[in-house]
Amino acid sequence: MGRVFCIANQKGGVGKTTVALNLADAIAKAGQEVLLVDLDPQCNATGGLGHRPLPRHPLVSDQPLADGLLECATPGLRLLPGSRSFFDIDQLATAGTTASQQLVSHLTNCGNANDYVILDCPPSLGHLTRAALAASHEVIMPIQCEYFAMEGLTQMIEVIRDVMRQPGRNLQFGGIVLTMYDPTLELTREVDEDVREFFGDIVFETVIPRDVSVPEAVSHGQSVLDYAPRSRATRAMIELCLEVMNHE
Repeated sequence: MGRVFCIANQKGGVGKTTVALNLADAIAKAGQEVLLVDLDPQCNATGGLGHRPLPRHPLVSDQPLADGLLECATPGLRLLPGSRSFFDIDQLATAGTTASQQLVSHLTNCGNANDYVILDCPPSLGHLTRAALAASHEVIMPIQCEYFAMEGLTQMIEVIRDVMRQPGRNLQFGGIVLTMYDPTLELTREVDEDVREFFGDIVFETVIPRDVSVPEAVSHGQSVLDYAPRSRATRAMIELCLEVMNHE
């Protein structure tokens, strides 16, 4: 069975989708079969890989899930695109419904058919994020190097622990990754020190630098690895990929 990762943080603008789509691309370039699932109604992971959101989300449509998968530029990388349909978002995010139970079942089945599944979650602690956590083996939390970096993390960790305590769940902390890292700023160094002191070994050694090539790549519908293969961001994504793959 493949490894299922949930990329989650209740705060927006922390580089969550950047990590999700570029990590997926890097792992696929390492020769693995990877599925990137866009669960964020903003559909940034879908657009970031050059595709358009679907009228209906494949996870709640009547069509077989395989029919909704899209091939990406990197061999071995496939995308389950997102949808901006308010009806589908409501179905995906409603707790206690058949649709919510089916969501966990679908995502679990995705893990059976791929070496890696990466779930890009919305910036919230709602039922959609909880369902993604319930279907995952590991959660990766991107944290932006800013003044309020650790704000709200207590709630996020409590949600993760709630899922861990549910019967039959195999969720673990995959790690925390620092994003938008600028070593020339004293604030960045302070956040780095505080996060590592507080969370210890679950913080990845790799940091994702602030790099203009990242938003430029998204505007071209490409991963940063394809758009700017010699950039600092690409090197960081490759290093993060190696850390993730080597941590069984």
